[in-house]
Amino acid sequence: MPKFLVQASYTPEGTKGLLAEGASGRRAAVDQVVADLGGTVEAMYFVFGEDDLVCIIDFPDPVSMAAISLRVKASGALRTRATPLLTLAEVDEAIRRQVAFRAPGA
Repeated sequence: MPKFLVQASYTPEGTKGLLAEGASGRRAAVDQVVADLGGTVEAMYFVFGEDDLVCIIDFPDPVSMAAISLRVKASGALRTRATPLLTLAEVDEAIRRQVAFRAPGA
């Protein structure tokens, strides 16, 4: 199942919602929306710095991640980015594949 690293920053309106609902309330909401599309939340942490929240989420396909990402961004409550995560075996497979590439000017 594909894994994604999701990094999010709350907007002022999103932060007001977090303060009203609490972190456990947000975890329950994230678990529910991810489960509705066949995924699971492996980890969810609040962090300091540029991002406010990081999650590792498993989805059956990248389209599910895109669907949630679009809805979350449209809400205006968070700014997010999702990064696909590859296993070591997947990278080893990529290394074995032949790719016909010529660098610019070469």
